[in-house]
Amino acid sequence: MRIPLYILITLVLLSCKESFEEPVIALDGYQIEEGFTLEVLASEPLLKAPLAMDFDNQGRMWVAEMPGYMHNMEGKGENDPTGSIKILEDRDGDGRMDHAKIFLNSLVLPRALALVYDGLLYAEPPNLWFVGIKDDTSGKRVLVDSLYAADGNPEHQPNGLLMNIDNWIYNAKSNYRYQRKKGTWIKEPTTFRGQWGISHDNFGRLYFNDNSRQLLGDHVLPNRLVRNRYFTPEKGVAQLLTEDQRVYPLQPVLVNRGYAPGVLDADSLLVNVTAACSPLVYRGGMFPEEYDENVFVCVPEANVIKRNILSFEGNRTVANQAWEEKEFLASLDEGFRPVSLYNGPDGSIYVVDMHLGVLGHHAYLSPYLKKIAKERQMDTIIDMGRILKIGVEGKVPATIPNLNKLSSTELVELLYSENGWLRDRAQQLLILKGEDGYVSRLHEISLDTEHPISQIHALYTLKGTENTSFEHLAKVASGSSDKVVSHTLVLLEEFVSEKNEQHALELFQDLLSKKESLIDLYLASTLGKWTTVSEKKFLPLVLALSKRYTDDLILKEALVSGLAKNMEAAVTALENDLETKKDTLVTLLNQTLALQKADTPNPIYSDKLLAEDNRTRGAKIFRQICAACHSINGKGSEGLAPPLLKSEYMNAPLERLGLIVLHGLSGPVHVNGKKYEFNQAMPGLIANESLTDEDIADVIAYATSAFSDVPRSLKPETIKNLREVRSESGMEFTEKELNEFVEKNKGKSALQPLF
Repeated sequence: MRIPLYILITLVLLSCKESFEEPVIALDGYQIEEGFTLEVLASEPLLKAPLAMDFDNQGRMWVAEMPGYMHNMEGKGENDPTGSIKILEDRDGDGRMDHAKIFLNSLVLPRALALVYDGLLYAEPPNLWFVGIKDDTSGKRVLVDSLYAADGNPEHQPNGLLMNIDNWIYNAKSNYRYQRKKGTWIKEPTTFRGQWGISHDNFGRLYFNDNSRQLLGDHVLPNRLVRNRYFTPEKGVAQLLTEDQRVYPLQPVLVNRGYAPGVLDADSLLVNVTAACSPLVYRGGMFPEEYDENVFVCVPEANVIKRNILSFEGNRTVANQAWEEKEFLASLDEGFRPVSLYNGPDGSIYVVDMHLGVLGHHAYLSPYLKKIAKERQMDTIIDMGRILKIGVEGKVPATIPNLNKLSSTELVELLYSENGWLRDRAQQLLILKGEDGYVSRLHEISLDTEHPISQIHALYTLKGTENTSFEHLAKVASGSSDKVVSHTLVLLEEFVSEKNEQHALELFQDLLSKKESLIDLYLASTLGKWTTVSEKKFLPLVLALSKRYTDDLILKEALVSGLAKNMEAAVTALENDLETKKDTLVTLLNQTLALQKADTPNPIYSDKLLAEDNRTRGAKIFRQICAACHSINGKGSEGLAPPLLKSEYMNAPLERLGLIVLHGLSGPVHVNGKKYEFNQAMPGLIANESLTDEDIADVIAYATSAFSDVPRSLKPETIKNLREVRSESGMEFTEKELNEFVEKNKGKSALQPLF
């Protein structure tokens, strides 16, 4: 049968018709700060369990979905290839997404993505991949790092993939950074940072957090304090920026340890954050001026987003919550789970709402939470997800330009934009183009002292295109603001040589005479590098700075970091000077020299692969699960976890440590005579069905080997017996109960349950 031509044409037209049906999501239960707007840009069925996103050069959203995560409270199907990366578009022009195009699918727990180098960088544990993009389809795939995110609990795997102003890509929950140069990927150590989400300010400092501390950060630009491989800074990086962990939800919320004293108040409202994540430094340029470089923080367990105001006191960054008794955004919707925040190309803040009932991983769920979640049917909130946009009342967001259509000349001028996202992306596109025609304009911008932020972007664009010079950087440093000068001092290290030493000395002496604390900090970080060409000329400046800042430990750390190759000469010079003979710097240098002699580097440089013995297996589990709180080097985290290093808990009787690892620890605890009090209890691993008795024994074997003088271990059969030992509450043990357990079982060959 022959079909008439007009019917064929009609059928073709109908098949090409696109659906613009968009579900309407009510936001009646959402309260946002006065003067701001909140709208839904995308929702289910376009999305399922979104957790990370980025914008392409056209302003479209690329979203990673992880529907396999906590689809049920048993974690079944978690490792099935159900994840994907989608491109969301608004094809009818009404501001809401109405079309989703799958770029990659059949992924297992994809957790991070970034559009960089004209392609897509994405994490699918354990790998970090880079894939080219052509006409919205994936091209050649390159394995960037096969050990990016070790197998294990997804709550404790690297994520973030943040391109910073310095042209390096940083991550949360990781001590590595990445960069591609001339087609080759580079991976190098950096400070270990946070748990989920990472952001940077206009200067290039990094901000992050962990579950119970809503805002951490580095006081210093990345890697300035870790260039001496035998020195581990303790004051300048990964610092708590605010002691205030209070949260103000609109309603009682479901949290893992809601039964514990102090977790909820008399009205059953959460007191302090327990799952803080994804801090965002606002750099959009559209919000009122007082919101510029504020840090917004997701608190998904409380259905809120916090606002913190930064202040810079000398060489330190301090944060304070904007208000008491209220949040920037709070919701009565129990499914509202803000897990990621982003600056958008239009100046708005974009919120990734995973919209999931039970957010905590099944390995850590307490029996209390499981029971309440079932009763409240929270486990039925699955297969959902939203992208929200926060704007300003009465202010139309800027039109998003198609950067693919802009010339290099137009991209250069975007370095003056009020919008940090546009500045960042313009910088990277100019580096990618690698043209010479705009270099003179970049030189002009780098000298434009009326626009210091643009100067910094121009300097790193020149750096990325290999168009910097000693003479130009010195010229910038001689007349710019303290922040710009700080960056030029960093960039000048590329030109350390005898040829430049006299000019550098004169420049540094002039900068030293200004007595600017920020400039002095970065002088301190760089002088050690210049001592390698002339100790006689530059060591006196080291001494001068150390005298000027007697009690500034961050500056002392900067000096030690830079003096990696001249520590002994520096110690001699300091000890020969009466004023610096007993300087803290001498102590730090001698401690670092001792570590160098013992070949004990900063843990970020310890990446030797050992034979797969029980301690090596335990080390892998420790890094995946325990290091987030106790740190890789076992020194603990201020306000989060006590030290394991040299702790009596690493000694006999080891069964006490086994009880803590299995069942957890609640309340204050004394370690080496010091009392530690924390907002949260340490969760036990007994509910983690993926960990066997042998795995727990391996973790203990590793911990005692790494953090005590005498390696010890427990047999898997002992671990099995300890599983049956219960505290009075049936939950975590207290210090008192552990002490009673030890006393009661003295001299016993077989453990007997206490309760």
